Amino acid sequence: MKRIIAVNSNTYHGYSLDDAISGISKAGFKYIELTATKGWTEHVFPTMTFEELCRIKDSLKKAELTPISMSGHCNLMDTERLSDFILNIKLASFFGCDYIISSIGEAHLKDRTETSDEEVAKHIKEIVPYLQEYNLKLCLENHGKHGTGKQLKKIVDLVDSPTVMINYDTANVIYYGNIDPVEDISSCIDKIGHIHLKDKAGADNEWNFPAIGKGNVDFERIISELDKANNNCPLSIEIEFTKDGARNLGEVNQAVKDSYDYLKKIGLFSA
Repeated sequence: MKRIIAVNSNTYHGYSLDDAISGISKAGFKYIELTATKGWTEHVFPTMTFEELCRIKDSLKKAELTPISMSGHCNLMDTERLSDFILNIKLASFFGCDYIISSIGEAHLKDRTETSDEEVAKHIKEIVPYLQEYNLKLCLENHGKHGTGKQLKKIVDLVDSPTVMINYDTANVIYYGNIDPVEDISSCIDKIGHIHLKDKAGADNEWNFPAIGKGNVDFERIISELDKANNNCPLSIEIEFTKDGARNLGEVNQAVKDSYDYLKKIGLFSA
């Protein structure tokens, strides 16, 4: 089953989007997930000038990279952040993305608000008309207190809209949920619309997310489960290294190329 395989530009956290575009393209990929995460990786952002956003769009076209999704994490438990997320929806549409990704809470900022699953679903329902207007799917990422796909499925079911699905992060479920993705993924596979393909090395609670194929995640088994369920969702590679980050840009580029080579080796990669 051929799949869209992208690289999340957050892999180049601390480096420019131009660096990301160059490295991802040279590695052989044809798709990119743009990152618009406030206070963390703002490779694209609603506050950028129209001129700069157009320049980025032209750079992507020149590099033959298609933006398939955008990481636009906001705290969906906080009503004050919903307006920010709506701007991210419009930004994702500007770049022609099909998916926008967000955790339930703030991905890299301290959460100010926590609430029940029912209340979160109510907030997300307010966003659905915008998703419909801009022809986007919101995929909720397993992260933080919502670390497993099983937990996220409850919220997705409460929203009950084809525009809202799960972004399944294959390493976050280990780091935050303390469970093997192979065990968890079957509990929500019918609601997965997008995947962060991320590897995990070291102890379960250790921030260690190397190149794909360099850690302990059984990607072949995960893809097999998706195939059996006829789930052909896009895969977006995310490499977050250790807490110290990559030593230099060359290490990031090599990790992206190593990931490409691994996926090609196991017969998964398709441009």
